[in-house]
Amino acid sequence: MQSTSVPPPPSAVGNYRWLVCALLFFATTVNYVDRQILSLIKPLLDVELGWTNKQFGLVNGVFQFAYGISFLWFGGFIDRVGTKIGYAVSMTAWSIAAIGHSLVGSVNGFFVARVSLGIGEGGNFPSAIKAIALWFPQKDRALATTIFNSGPNIAAILSPLIVPWIAVTFGWRAAFIMAGLAGFVILFLWIPYYNVPEKIKRLSAGELAYIRSDAENQNGETAKVSYWHLLRYRQTWSFIVAKFMTDPIWWFFLIWLPDYFNSSRHLNITKSIPHLVAIYTIVTVVSNIGGWVTGRLAKTGWTVTKARKISMVAAALCVVPVYFATQVGNWTAVLLIGLAAGAHQAWSGNLFTTVSDMFPKREIGSIVGLGGMAGAAVGVMFPIMSGWILDYFTTRGDVTQGYHILFAICAFAYLVAFAIHHLLAPRFEQFEISKA
Repeated sequence: MQSTSVPPPPSAVGNYRWLVCALLFFATTVNYVDRQILSLIKPLLDVELGWTNKQFGLVNGVFQFAYGISFLWFGGFIDRVGTKIGYAVSMTAWSIAAIGHSLVGSVNGFFVARVSLGIGEGGNFPSAIKAIALWFPQKDRALATTIFNSGPNIAAILSPLIVPWIAVTFGWRAAFIMAGLAGFVILFLWIPYYNVPEKIKRLSAGELAYIRSDAENQNGETAKVSYWHLLRYRQTWSFIVAKFMTDPIWWFFLIWLPDYFNSSRHLNITKSIPHLVAIYTIVTVVSNIGGWVTGRLAKTGWTVTKARKISMVAAALCVVPVYFATQVGNWTAVLLIGLAAGAHQAWSGNLFTTVSDMFPKREIGSIVGLGGMAGAAVGVMFPIMSGWILDYFTTRGDVTQGYHILFAICAFAYLVAFAIHHLLAPRFEQFEISKA
């Protein structure tokens, strides 16, 4: 039932919920290190495999396809079995798949390896978003989501510093092995330290009361309705369409930035490290500011709807200047790309949180799964399309023009997505989902 008592102040209740947030952060960081290794070692594999940009795009496209299917499946699976088991299954699968990359040595082998990784990694966000909804009251969810969702940013900072050195020193296979082992380390921490709040003996009564201070009437963790039933609601479509239009942009940054600096700005795998690190340092700062601002506005009396929408439209506007990224110097381009990618993460953190704003906790995994599959569906085609565009302009001796077209797509996707999202979900309020 809805809590009618005044919750104790956060400072008086303990901090176990932030340990949960830390576990989600480290798991997401490892998850994204696994994904970025291939992009960072692409120059080495270009020599060893002799593949084209189109083939590289296809390899990433099949990852997205498998990831999308897995996202959908894990969403429902996590709603059925709970976050503890669901996330553990996902971690195990993606860690094994990461190590499996070290066993291949051909383009076809990488197709298989990336499909396996995509299948395993689909459980990350449905688990994490549902865990945040279970462990944090509404006013703290944007900040908690932003913190764990900064894992990709930290991964993007650490990966260029660590992966090329490992690949050059010990061989590229060692990078995949070490990433897989890191996944198992997180798994061994997750199992003893995570559960739903009611099952954690270390949790104080005060912290549980704070977590439940604005809990919905539907507190169960397991799902009650089907995917088809959830698709009847425009709120579901608001999340699906926004993910569909903006997820591929983040993947474009992750997959193609190392190649952009190499092919367009002539900065090789080692010379581009400072630029990539700087970009994702900016991303981390911008994304965390975005999450903090939303929570701050909500705590000062703004409605959740107004706070989230102001933050989301501000993020969408911050992406627009990336249109000029190919027309400026190296470090100005770093600033524009970092601002855009950071704005994406701020957008993404708020977008994920709208799910827990509108839907019962028991359906969150399924909704996130539907949206994630939609984002991955376009993610299948965008790397392939990017590779085709870049190969075409490379043959014409002007690969920078190809990147200009791609950055232009990135620049305006979020404003269009925000407009559609607002029409489908003008208010972020809990609503009743019928069982029929």
